[in-house]
Amino acid sequence: MNEKDKPRDEAAEAELKGVPEEFLKDSDRGGEEGSNEAGEGENADLSEVIAQLRSDLEAAKQDVLYAKADTQNVRRRMEKDIQDARNYAATGFARDILSVADNLARAIEAIPESLREDDKMKGLVIGIEATQREMEKVFKSHGIERIAAVGLPLDPNQHQAMMEVPTDEHEPGTVVQEMQSGWMIKDRLLRPAMVGVAKKPD
Repeated sequence: MNEKDKPRDEAAEAELKGVPEEFLKDSDRGGEEGSNEAGEGENADLSEVIAQLRSDLEAAKQDVLYAKADTQNVRRRMEKDIQDARNYAATGFARDILSVADNLARAIEAIPESLREDDKMKGLVIGIEATQREMEKVFKSHGIERIAAVGLPLDPNQHQAMMEVPTDEHEPGTVVQEMQSGWMIKDRLLRPAMVGVAKKPD
């Protein structure tokens, strides 16, 4: 040991005075060989710690990605629920008001031609027909539209077959009569059309 190192070692020894022996590492008192061994052990421990930290970091990244995906899914579901609530809020009311529309349509169909030409009744008939048009306009503004039926093939998703009509004029399975109109609200069925369907005569 040269003279330059001596003061440094004495200072270190002075700092370590009073420290119990079990807390002192071999590297604090040993020579270069002990220091090298301790250094190699510390490097090995440090590599393990770094590897563990990297593994934990990757796991944390995956957890964050999963959490983000779950949050996005929840947000999309909430947005869909809110949109559905807006689109279909009038469903119950619309279903109830359809019976009013049915009665109004029956009343108009029942008006004889003679009353339509009568000067005293003409204004009343025009007013009833205007009411029907206005009701249909309001329905449309809320996404409520009548289902097409007569002349189309039977669609079990929109039509409810009430009877079969023997005929040679239409292909079997074609809707030839509508007993009650069907309606949709947006893309949902509000009420199926009750129809008669063509079949081959016996």
